[in-house]
Amino acid sequence: MEKETLKKILTFLEENEGHQTPFLWKWVNNIPLTEKDLNIEGNLDLRDTDIKSLPDGLKIAGNLILTETGMRLLPERLEVAGNLYLDHSFIKSLPKDLKVGGDLDIEATYIELLPSGLQVGGDLYLNDSRLYKTTSIDKLRDIVKKMVEPGFIKGKVIFDDYDDWFKLNI
Repeated sequence: MEKETLKKILTFLEENEGHQTPFLWKWVNNIPLTEKDLNIEGNLDLRDTDIKSLPDGLKIAGNLILTETGMRLLPERLEVAGNLYLDHSFIKSLPKDLKVGGDLDIEATYIELLPSGLQVGGDLYLNDSRLYKTTSIDKLRDIVKKMVEPGFIKGKVIFDDYDDWFKLNI
């Protein structure tokens, strides 16, 4: 089906039947997003896609899966009620206002720092991440301790080797 035909069908359904045009269709085709479009019910699974960006202010009620995508930056004011999977992506940094209700998986990413305002309701997975590889165990202990003590990370911090968790003595 041609893109123009699909666009007409989606427009018809939105205008006449009350169906919302899918977020990804609008985003990929540069169709203006509404506030409602930025609030996604359920999961947003973009793994193995060539998506390069997402809009600021995106709120996802479920999980956001960006595993093996070409994205380098996350949008500002991103909120994910479930888990956020960034493993094996090209993401280099996390926005300072990132809120994740479940687990945050930054395994095998290029992330070297954790922002001070990061909120994680579940576990933080650092396996094979640049942060884990380039930071001394003492410095990593200090970074994680500052984030766990005030309650920004509610769950465990998990590294390559489970024994490392015990070495940190947090």
